[in-house]
Amino acid sequence: MSNPPLIFDRALWRKRLARALRRENHCDFLAERVAEDLVFRLAPISRAFPRALDLGSPHPAIGRALAASGRLVTRAAPHVSALGASTPALVADEEALPFAPQSFDLVVSALSLQFANDLPGVFAQVRRILAPDGLFVAALLGGQTLAELRLCLAQAQEEIEGGASPRVAPFADLRDLGGLLQRAGLALPVTDCDAFTVRYANVFDLMRDLRAMGATNVLVAGARRPLRRDVALRAAAIYGEKYSDADGRVRATFEIVWASGWAPHESQQKPLAPGSALTPLSAVLGDKSGKA
Repeated sequence: MSNPPLIFDRALWRKRLARALRRENHCDFLAERVAEDLVFRLAPISRAFPRALDLGSPHPAIGRALAASGRLVTRAAPHVSALGASTPALVADEEALPFAPQSFDLVVSALSLQFANDLPGVFAQVRRILAPDGLFVAALLGGQTLAELRLCLAQAQEEIEGGASPRVAPFADLRDLGGLLQRAGLALPVTDCDAFTVRYANVFDLMRDLRAMGATNVLVAGARRPLRRDVALRAAAIYGEKYSDADGRVRATFEIVWASGWAPHESQQKPLAPGSALTPLSAVLGDKSGKA
């Protein structure tokens, strides 16, 4: 198999994440939202999932949410700064998992895998470390995240520099995740999204929040090239023109895409074989002629 393309500079991402987590004003509203949603999603499931893995989540809120129900939680974070005081814990790369097969009943990853270069490979490794009838739940930043900022930066670069380099990551597309789960061998895949708008006084406040999340540009193409001041100022002006409300505040879209799948087990529901339906289609459609 050929190696996956290197889209993200993961070493640079870990460095910027560590810097953000050391700051007193670390921005965590996305992590808190995901942690609350995770608890809501797991609550109706009758399975206990005694062995849980928090895979790569860069904020300890996810581990705390998993541990609150009494599960034995292992945290595998991309940098030691993200581990907090939780135990057992280790620094691990999501693209090279150091766990034995069938080690966990539940694997959760929140706000980390959007920076994976080999997402299909990560899903396949998760399938390997899940016990039969184990559950995988992932929350990633989706493709509509920061769509406004992406457009304004590109337009400003085109006007001033005569061309645009990528400044906002190409986040995951909801439509692709279900196929990736199935490709990895996970059963009963489910995907959905949580899209919402956050308002800021100006685009520079948005950029400060991204920096405080450790979520600034880590694309291999252009990540180390500083954003010119004149380009930033022009992007801010375009942003204000296109995406401001009546009170002058600007809007920023965030999209969190959720994906879940189960390690196969004989107890799980199976789709019926083609042609095995007992009710004719004409009855469902109300066709009284008896013709399908």
